[in-house]
Amino acid sequence: MNFKVLAIGLAVASATTLTVAKPVAYQIDPTHTATVFTWNHFGFSTPSANFSDIQGTINVDNAKPANSSVNVTIPLSSLNTNVKALDEHLKTADFFDAAKYPNITFQSTKVQAISKNKYKITGNLTVKDVTKPVVLDAVLNKQGVHPMTKAETVGFNATTSFNRSAFGVGAYVPNVGDKITVSITTEASVPAAKTAAK
Repeated sequence: MNFKVLAIGLAVASATTLTVAKPVAYQIDPTHTATVFTWNHFGFSTPSANFSDIQGTINVDNAKPANSSVNVTIPLSSLNTNVKALDEHLKTADFFDAAKYPNITFQSTKVQAISKNKYKITGNLTVKDVTKPVVLDAVLNKQGVHPMTKAETVGFNATTSFNRSAFGVGAYVPNVGDKITVSITTEASVPAAKTAAK
């Protein structure tokens, strides 16, 4: 046996494996995902609203976090402040203009590992057809087999803040605060068919 040829062959095979390796795609579970945003109201209170029915994919590359990515769509129809009249007002052209722009989207452009379970995720946030960069401070809560679904699952929390007026949602600034603070929690799983194929 030519051990030199064997060694070269193994090196090539190993390099090929590394080349074709891809991040694992986790589909966001909308039933365990929420986006809550808060703002200042005339200095008296800090109201909040929640988005649900969130759809998207989190691609995770444990070996090279920079290859990871996030792609999310948030339907404005899911907006909930627990005050029906306010929900309807926020969906009008004064604010989100949901009839014309029914979704908010986020597409990551860069993922940076800060520590073992902390990341900075830079991406493009699009609201009312206006796209601006924002940075999410994300924490990986857990990654592994979900005890109930038996699917490979990841869970993250993340926070960010930005000025709503930058996205054309500036009604009543500065009396109603311009700065929006966003808190996100999500679970995402590998689809059952892919899990079974392993």
